[in-house]
Amino acid sequence: MQNDAELVKRLRLRDDFEFYARHCLKIRTKSDGVKPFAMNKAQKYIHGQLEAQKAETGKVRAIILKGRQQGCSTYAEGRYMWCTTHTKGVSAFILTHEDSASTTLFDMAKRYYNHLPNEVKPAAGASNGKELHFPAIDSGYKVGTAGNKSVGRSQTNQYFHGSEVAFWPNAAEHAKGILQTVPDAAGSEVIYESTANGVGNFFHVQWKLAESGQSDFQAIFVPWFWQDEYHKTPPADFTRTEKETELANQYRLDDEQIYWMRRKVAELSSDGKDGDKAFKQEYPMNAAEAFQISGGAGLITPDAVMRARKTEAVASGPYIVGVDPSRGGDRFSVIKRCNRKAYDKKSWTGEEVDKTGKAVSKLKKILDTVCPIAGKVPDMMFVDAGGGIEMVDRLHELGYEGRVKAIYFGSSPLDDDKYKNKRGEMWGLCGAWLNDENVAVEVPDDDELQADLCASPYDRDSMDRIVLWRKEKIKDKYGFSPDDGDALALTFAEPVNLNINNTSLEFDELW
Repeated sequence: MQNDAELVKRLRLRDDFEFYARHCLKIRTKSDGVKPFAMNKAQKYIHGQLEAQKAETGKVRAIILKGRQQGCSTYAEGRYMWCTTHTKGVSAFILTHEDSASTTLFDMAKRYYNHLPNEVKPAAGASNGKELHFPAIDSGYKVGTAGNKSVGRSQTNQYFHGSEVAFWPNAAEHAKGILQTVPDAAGSEVIYESTANGVGNFFHVQWKLAESGQSDFQAIFVPWFWQDEYHKTPPADFTRTEKETELANQYRLDDEQIYWMRRKVAELSSDGKDGDKAFKQEYPMNAAEAFQISGGAGLITPDAVMRARKTEAVASGPYIVGVDPSRGGDRFSVIKRCNRKAYDKKSWTGEEVDKTGKAVSKLKKILDTVCPIAGKVPDMMFVDAGGGIEMVDRLHELGYEGRVKAIYFGSSPLDDDKYKNKRGEMWGLCGAWLNDENVAVEVPDDDELQADLCASPYDRDSMDRIVLWRKEKIKDKYGFSPDDGDALALTFAEPVNLNINNTSLEFDELW
């Protein structure tokens, strides 16, 4: 018969995964053999996010973007060993991108099970392939490999972990089939995790939907510099480059982390590859840089946006609002800018803006409200005419004709020697504003905005003018529409002359 202390411990093992992991799970470390599973910083962060979501919604739906070897799969397999050995009649299914990964994760699961203390170790029945079955509680744990589109579809699963989803073949088909096996019920869990693998694929699209709040999934990002092992003692004559100093200041990195990063970039630069780009994808510092646009540089660089995210600028000059209305289910995006400071980005989808009247109410409130940062109401609001001409007409009827203007993206630019159309010119001016290292400008510290701004690929026409890719082409190729980026670009649509004290401002101060 259990005494009180034993009962308290047993209940805690059932209810507290971190406690359970330390006392019941064993992992194979790189240098110290098999040891108890003590969660690292990344794993603790992921665990906290999942448990908070579960407490709020009753279930877990998460997509995790991380760097190489940060322990996400180690955590997920441990979590589901905990779940399936403590709950009757449940099943966990893990799907990986290749056979070798399936073998590795199943070996991890068997190691977890084999080292479980008897008090939390249900008897295992005969297994077929990469499967553990616990007949006494009718629960099980199975690992499979993406490839066959029907894999995993013949069973009901309460827990699902998709490993390295960005590298799955037939990812959308797999996800569609697997999700049908997981009931939308309390206690169920779905976790997608991966390093990035470019843009436009299933994982990237799902990340963008989660990041913008357009799905039930929460977006969880884990930066590489949270890992204790990602550091290396530098030589005595080590000095940081200017770029390394900038990164150290932005992310509070020490010399050992900087030197480790330098060595890893050099390692990834073998065979003429772009080591810096490869590092950002495999060891990202923020979500936006992990998903990189292929096919050449855009008008706006990631470094320029990150510099502006970490800058504090003073609001001055015209107070301009850029509005990119939703079209075909995209985001309805709004951002404010006072000369060198862009701020207060907001995005909406669905019922909040699905009718002209609702959208007009939001814009009218902005037009009527004195902004505490600008110290006044907007001097001008530029709205994309493609999705917002009815809103502009309605606002003009309400008396805002002098402060609201529709902008046609395909109309003639002010500088028709350099740009083919107005949208290209707006983005070009926005890019020049951001890319100028001699002028401090500020944008919201927001991964979603950075991803949008860096989705600015362009071509040149026969007159050598810049031709920015159409939104439809970007969405088709990369899986998202850069609505937040268009909102900021709209604040550069035209100069806004305030005529202060009957004296016009200098041209550069009008934007």
